Amino acid sequence: MATVETFSGFPEKTVSFLRDLAANNNREWFKARRTEYETAVLEPAKAFVRAMGERLRRLSPGIKAEPRTDGSLFRLFRDTRFSPDKSPYKTNLGIYFWEGRGSRLECSGYYFHLEPPTLMLGAGLYIFPRPLLERYRRAVADPDYGAELVDIVKKITARRGYTLGGEHYKRVPAGFDVAPESAGLLRHAGLYAAVRRPYPSNCTLRPWSTTAGKSSSPWSRCSAGSPP
Repeated sequence: MATVETFSGFPEKTVSFLRDLAANNNREWFKARRTEYETAVLEPAKAFVRAMGERLRRLSPGIKAEPRTDGSLFRLFRDTRFSPDKSPYKTNLGIYFWEGRGSRLECSGYYFHLEPPTLMLGAGLYIFPRPLLERYRRAVADPDYGAELVDIVKKITARRGYTLGGEHYKRVPAGFDVAPESAGLLRHAGLYAAVRRPYPSNCTLRPWSTTAGKSSSPWSRCSAGSPP
């Protein structure tokens, strides 16, 4: 089993395969290179899930890390039924670690998204399930919880390159009377922070620190020498 001490990082072939797939997004090309996909992308991704799951459970014991497709690994195949873009494959590697008793996409978690030439890392919940959305809105409207959340958001977005996502509605929902600095948070259908960085061609993700308290973000070390 891969551990945080033994996981050696994504090989350069992971990045090169995703780049080639973006330039040749068709079934014939992929079918001829299915084995390469499994060795260059899928197997390293599974090893990463096992290693990072171990690391994350030191911070959050209930975190779920399942090294399989439709577990922590998002499907490569696109749902093209209602899309004008009929490209059959995603050109990114998407990985999710989540925490909670609900289904994967109904729980908050950590997200890893490699789409050359960019690496995106996120944390939060993309879309609130309806019961959770109502609880979230009540928390934003609460004088104490709402003020604490505003302060957290300010600290996150003050960091270079970090953004806040999930704003969806044009208006504050009826029935809420909140401070002006909290009003924007009530227009959210989800809440997540993300940071995007260029992914250097000579950069592989190396083992993270084994000391849980060294960083508030276990994603934050890359062998290129700077946080991703």
